[in-house]
Amino acid sequence: MLKRARRLVVAVIGGTVLLVGVAMIVLPGPALVVIPVGLATLATEFVWARRLLERVREQVRRVAPQGSAGGGTREGEDTSSSSKTP
Repeated sequence: MLKRARRLVVAVIGGTVLLVGVAMIVLPGPALVVIPVGLATLATEFVWARRLLERVREQVRRVAPQGSAGGGTREGEDTSSSSKTP
């Protein structure tokens, strides 16, 4: 009984967060952050959400290779301090 109640609560909260994230695709907001949070919440109780979250992670890894996130320099950009004008 308690497991069923927990599963229901996770489904409602995770589903709501996921739907808000989907709405943020067309509305202003961080949809690319909110959707995985909703999936991660659902993945704590549902296998289908766990599989979908893993597929999303694989897609992100393919699109954004390691080291590309963050404020690195662009290819061909001069990083020496001597070329900067005050």
